[in-house]
Amino acid sequence: MDKLEIKGNWNVLKGNLKQKYADLTDDDLKYAEGKEEELVGRIQKKTGKTRDEVVKELNSMK
Repeated sequence: MDKLEIKGNWNVLKGNLKQKYADLTDDDLKYAEGKEEELVGRIQKKTGKTRDEVVKELNSMK
């Protein structure tokens, strides 16, 4: 299982996600330190991807 590591500029990453997945809203992409699993779950629900797929994609976008 991959570990999500959000580093750098979250606003840039959030913008990239919103461009790729038009259904994601600002509320879906609210990030708070320590709440990574909640964020991944919201993205999973909107995209239909598995947890590992979401984590890999987020880690590859940084």
